[in-house]
Amino acid sequence: LRMVVQAGSLNEEPGTGGVAHFLEHMMFNGTERFPGNDIVQVLEGFGSGFGPDVNAYTSYEETVYELQVPTRSSETVQLALDVLFQWATAATIATDDVIAERGVVREEYRRVVEPLSGRIGGQVRDVLFSGSVYLGRAPIGTAGVIDSMTDVELRAFYERW
Repeated sequence: LRMVVQAGSLNEEPGTGGVAHFLEHMMFNGTERFPGNDIVQVLEGFGSGFGPDVNAYTSYEETVYELQVPTRSSETVQLALDVLFQWATAATIATDDVIAERGVVREEYRRVVEPLSGRIGGQVRDVLFSGSVYLGRAPIGTAGVIDSMTDVELRAFYERW
């Protein structure tokens, strides 16, 4: 199952580069029906592993949530659909969760952007995207925005898109 939200880094307001990606991470930190990390536990409960079967990604134009679930039972499929519905309508985005997730997002940024390969890739993208709307809109965002992200900014993006 996939839920495609047609909002990515191109939909971010100036000064909020990376909010779409950060929000993607926050979806795994709770919804009204599945508080905290209950979503991950529920999905793992019927055999879906976090990473290979339960994942998400953010691009320039979309954020995609992916669930690979067994279809042997209608209850399992319904539960997976309920998770997607909760992500779409009832994310909690708690302040403490934002603070905790900041380190996870910052570590991903460090692994992707800061090594030599990431710096070269950034320069190549700058050349390729020169003169386009994609220039300077990397989905991973910026370290400064990641380090200062708030639940208010995340909630505003979530509600808008």
